[in-house]
Amino acid sequence: MIKYIALYRKPADAEAFDEAYFASHLPIAAKTPGLLRAEVAKVSRVFVPGFLGEQEPHLVAEMYFESEQALKAAFASPEWQAAGANLTEIGGMDLVAMFAAEVVEG
Repeated sequence: MIKYIALYRKPADAEAFDEAYFASHLPIAAKTPGLLRAEVAKVSRVFVPGFLGEQEPHLVAEMYFESEQALKAAFASPEWQAAGANLTEIGGMDLVAMFAAEVVEG
């Protein structure tokens, strides 16, 4: 299993961003083929101050896929493209660091 992680910095207007993110972006992203589940968490505390420099983390989104192949197929889908366009519209692309990580079962 692999997950795609998006770490969003705190925007100037966090309330407006959250409203747009939860009302428009997540429903679009949820339609992505191969997406097994998605979790979004609001960052409530940073245990190592300054670890991200001046950037204060705000949201962490984790999207789970069966495999790297499934993730690559999702990236090529119109649904993923629509989610990316929406994220740009709501200002999220200026706030985000994205990466993939293999889930290790142990």
